[in-house]
Amino acid sequence: MAIVEARGLVKRFGEATAVDGVDLNIEAGEVFGLLGPNGAGKTTAISMMCGLLEPTEGDVVVDGHSIRREPTKVKEALGIVPQDIALYPTLTALENLKFWGRMYGLSGGALDERVAEVLAIAGLEDRAKERIETYSGGMKRRINIAAGMLHRPKVLIMDEPTVGIDPQSRNHILETVRQLNESGMTILYTSHYMEEVETLCDRIAIMDGGKVIAQGTKDELRTLVGDEDVITLKVDRADEAACETAAAVGGVERASVVAEGELEVLATDASETLAPVIQALTAAGIHVRSVDVREPNLESVFLHLTGKSLRD
Repeated sequence: MAIVEARGLVKRFGEATAVDGVDLNIEAGEVFGLLGPNGAGKTTAISMMCGLLEPTEGDVVVDGHSIRREPTKVKEALGIVPQDIALYPTLTALENLKFWGRMYGLSGGALDERVAEVLAIAGLEDRAKERIETYSGGMKRRINIAAGMLHRPKVLIMDEPTVGIDPQSRNHILETVRQLNESGMTILYTSHYMEEVETLCDRIAIMDGGKVIAQGTKDELRTLVGDEDVITLKVDRADEAACETAAAVGGVERASVVAEGELEVLATDASETLAPVIQALTAAGIHVRSVDVREPNLESVFLHLTGKSLRD
C-alpha cells in the first residue's frame, strides 16, 4: 500500500519548469531512493511533498491526506531531515531538540523521554549539553536527523544526510537508517553516493530534467542497461576523444567519462573487448593505468539513462 503518492506533480518558476509531471508511489515500510544529477528537480519535488512549495499542478497524498487540502495532516505524518543543517548553533543539542519537540507539540515528560530516545539513536547522549557550534559536521548531521524524527513520523524524508562528513559518522547514519526502517518507518532517501542507495533502498526513482525517467527495484533498473559488462579504466587523459576511441572498438556499446581520469565502457563481453580497447587507447597515445571489470550496477544504469554521472 502506498503511503506517499505524487500525482502529476509540476512546479514552474516563471518560464522555467523545475518539476514536470512527476508520479511517485512510495510503499509503507520501504526505503525509497530518489536519484538525480544536480538540477534534476529532486529538492523541488521534496519541497512540494513537505508543503514548503505549492505545486503548480498535481497533488501529493501522504498517509491518505492531500498536501493541498490537509497540509497540517501531511506535515504531522512527515519528518524532514534537510540537506542544510536546521539547528541553532549557539544552543546545545538538548536545547535544540527540546525546541523542535515543542514545535511538534510535545511537552513535559513525553518531550523529555523522546529527546532522550533520539539522543541515544544519534549516539550523542554524552555531548547533549554542548553547543551545536562546537560539533563536528558529522555530529551536526546526526542531531539534524534526531530533530526530524522527534514526533515519530510515519515517513522520514532524508535529503543528502551524509554530505561532507567523516566515514565514522557516515557509517553511523547509514546504520541508523537501517534500524529506523526495521522498526517500521518509511524513508525517502536522496544521496550523491550511489553505493548508499544500492545498499539501503528497496526501490529507486531516477529524475532528470524535472521528470522521473525510470523507477523500480535495483534488479528492474539494471535490466535497462542489459547484460553488458562494465569496464572502468583509469587513464592519463579522459576526454571526449578517449571516449570516441573506445566506443569505436567492436563490442563496445558506450563509453563515457565518469570522473577525472576515468572512463567507463559498456561492452557485450569484457573478456573479448578489453584487450582491443586498451590497444586502441594506447595507439591514440592514452596510457591505461588500471582496469576494473564488473557486472552492471546502479551507476551504470544512471549513466545509461542520463548520460552523466550522479555528481555532475
